[in-house]
Formats: sequence, C-alpha cells, structure tokens
Amino acid sequence: MYAYAGNALVKKKKMSKKESDTRAGEFYFCFSNCPGSFFCMDAMVCGAAGGIGQPLALLLKQDPNIDELSLYDVAPVVAGVAVDISHISTPCQVVGGYKKGELDAALRGADVVVVPAGVPRKPGMTRDDLFKINAGINADLATACAKNCPSAMFCVISNPVNSMVPIWKAVLAKHGCYDKRRLFGVTTLDVTRANTFVAEKLKVDVNSCDVPVIGGHAGTTILPLLSHVSGIPDAELDALTKRIQFGGDEVVKAKDGAGSATLSMAHAGAAFTAKVAAALKGPHTQKACAFVDSEIYSGCGFFASPVTLNTMGIAEIHTCTMSDREKQLLDAMLPDLKAQVRKGEEFGATHLATTN
Repeated sequence: MYAYAGNALVKKKKMSKKESDTRAGEFYFCFSNCPGSFFCMDAMVCGAAGGIGQPLALLLKQDPNIDELSLYDVAPVVAGVAVDISHISTPCQVVGGYKKGELDAALRGADVVVVPAGVPRKPGMTRDDLFKINAGINADLATACAKNCPSAMFCVISNPVNSMVPIWKAVLAKHGCYDKRRLFGVTTLDVTRANTFVAEKLKVDVNSCDVPVIGGHAGTTILPLLSHVSGIPDAELDALTKRIQFGGDEVVKAKDGAGSATLSMAHAGAAFTAKVAAALKGPHTQKACAFVDSEIYSGCGFFASPVTLNTMGIAEIHTCTMSDREKQLLDAMLPDLKAQVRKGEEFGATHLATTN
C-alpha cells in the first residue's frame, strides 16, 4: 500500500501481524484508483500460476477498485506471470510474484485473498478425489492467512467448496480470527451458468436474467431457483436444472482430458471479487450469491444464498421463495450437503489436532 509521509506519498511496507497489532491505532490515508476514495485495496491470489489463477489475475488487474495485486504460487513461473500482467496499462499495480517459501510476505497487508489453489478436476475425478489433495493445501493457506492477514476477506474457489470453506473456518477460529462475515465460498459460476443457459433457452438478453442459485457448489447440492424466471416450460425444468448442476462435467468432457472449467471459473471468481472489493471501498453495498456460514437450515453450517455485502463483509443473508418442486429438490439434497460440510469440519478438527 501507499501512505503519506509528510507531504510525500511513499511505498508502505507490508507489516507482520505483530507490527499490525502494535500499530492498530494508527491511520493511513492512501491514494486509490477510485475517485473520492482514500482506501488502498490490496488483493492477493493464492494459486496464481494455474489454469484458473492466471486468467483470474489478468481480470483482477483490470478491476478499478483494486489498487495493488499480489500473486503467489508454489510454481516458480508465478514470477513471470506477475511481470507479464504488470505490462498491462491499468492503474492497478502488480507488487510481486511470490514463489514457494514467500507466502507470508505475499499475504501481509492483503485486504482480499482469492484462493484458486489446488489441483484441477480431471476426467473421472470426483470432488471427493479433489478433497483428499486440496484439503491440506487449503488448511496450510488458511493458517498462513490467520498469521499474516487475519482481517482480510477470504474468497475460496478451491474445490470441493462445500468442504473447503468449513476447513477455513476451523483454522481461522483456532487462531482466534474467524469472522463469519468475511469468509466466502465462491459459487458465482453456478449463477453465471444459470443465467447463460436460461438466456439461451428463452432467447433473451443474458443481462436480463438473474437466477438465484442456492445450496452448495457440487452436483445436486446446486439448486437454481428457476421459479424466479417466467417462460420456462415445466417439462424442461429438470433438464435445465441438471445442466446447471453438472456444467463442470460438460466442460471436462468437451476438453477431452485437457482441462476443466478454468476460464469460466476465472471470470466468475473475478466477478465475485469485484463485488467484494467494491463493497469494501464503499459507500454502496453489493449483492451476490456465495457459500457462507449460515443458520438458515438446522444442522447445515454453510449454505449458498444471496447476500448483501458492505465494508465489513456480509451485511445480510437473504432467503428466497421456492416452488414446491424446488422445495422437494432442497429436501432431497440437504443430507448430502450436510455430509460434505461435516467432512470439512472433521478434517479441520483432525488437522488442527495433529499440527499442535
């Protein structure tokens, strides 16, 4: 970040958590790319050299609300990715491409941390297969965030989101810095798919579509509320719902083993991060769907819902009206969603017990 030193604007060194705690009472007024704002927004991408991370970083570099962008990946090529996008003529400054062993430095001072880190889906790979690999990665990243940027907004893209986000909660809570308003599972891709497929079906402008998608971010736990859209024949609702739920499989199959839904996920991740950044800058609130800590359904600690975002994170979680058909789908999928959330909670508890 940048801060005033007398009348000069100087580069502000990222502080360690100890320094941050010691200087918590000081105020820094920062130039911003947003006219009329003095808040300097520092966004950080964990997993910036991957198939999602690179296009995500490219899109975030163009976000007018992000003043500084830090990139981290265990792959050394991340340094080159940082140099590459730093040549793009937008106000956002790329402050570094941090490699393995430099995670703490990358995280210090971050206001928003976006996490596409982990292995991607491959043909025949289930979200359970992904869990076995990505759970440990995310637990380690959450630990580093707790130590270096405990007050940041955490946007988790790593799959399976239904289980990864509870791991983040467990780790952050263990370190005494969990704030339910500031942790999100990014489910925006479900919303963009719903809007895209509905627009195709109805032959309307996609910008006129706004389909709430609730539940989770895996298979049948994804529940698009198509009752909020008029004009879809009842006979076509099930097929359209299934296409939205399993859109990721459609991409994996089409790429014939050469990748997963990296570009559409990067776009969705950037769109959600843009809303978080805009809400942080203020003064206006933003609305989005996300997988968040919620008590809407008993026994299900996390649930994807429309939320209102403000400068503190989640200001309000909204409930949605549902048709009888959608209520039946909700009842049918809730046991699976609860089990997936519980799986993350149990891993978090076990991981913390074995690392302390």
